[in-house]
Amino acid sequence: MTALEPVPRRLLRDKAYDALLEAIVSGELPPGQKLHDGELAEKLGLSRAPVRQALARLAAERLVVSKPQSYTRVAPVVAEEIRDALAVVQAMHALAVRTAVPRLSEEHLTRMRAANSAFVAALDAEDPAAAVAADDALHAVPIEVCGNEALAETVRRYTPLLRRLERRRFVSAAARASATRHDALIDACAAGDTEAAVALSGEIWGGLDAQEAAGASEAR
Repeated sequence: MTALEPVPRRLLRDKAYDALLEAIVSGELPPGQKLHDGELAEKLGLSRAPVRQALARLAAERLVVSKPQSYTRVAPVVAEEIRDALAVVQAMHALAVRTAVPRLSEEHLTRMRAANSAFVAALDAEDPAAAVAADDALHAVPIEVCGNEALAETVRRYTPLLRRLERRRFVSAAARASATRHDALIDACAAGDTEAAVALSGEIWGGLDAQEAAGASEAR
């Protein structure tokens, strides 16, 4: 199954966005690929309007670039943009963890452990899409618990820029280190050790370093 298949006729703008985002992150729509709203609408089984709305949102998130009356295409992987987005996302996750640790319940910790188990299973299956979903589920718990909508919106805004790089990383041996750090993060949260949890959060997101970003940019 590919991302560019017909979608249900509800929440059409969001469905179009989700499908196009997945196609860009997975590489089904690679950097530089020209995007024609008519062709995309036909593939997704939609009218042009929700596709255009989705493309506008993706452009705001720097995953699509366009020039009026000229072209719309998938944005290149730009090392500087990834570095900037990573710095913001890393800081937001650290703040979420700092705020959430005293509030985490056993149910929250159970969800984080289940997400990491799913993450490891996805790595074993060499399924980067499932690994990304499990990683999202794990880190979503502290964000949810901290209850800061501005923080959550900032993470939603900038994380997609990192996912193309993470998708590549989640099929490499380096991803195993992320699973180990996840376990350590959960243990620190369970122990109520806020400072250790914040430090581990920084290590997890710092794993996507500038060198990798530059390499990804050059590879494109």
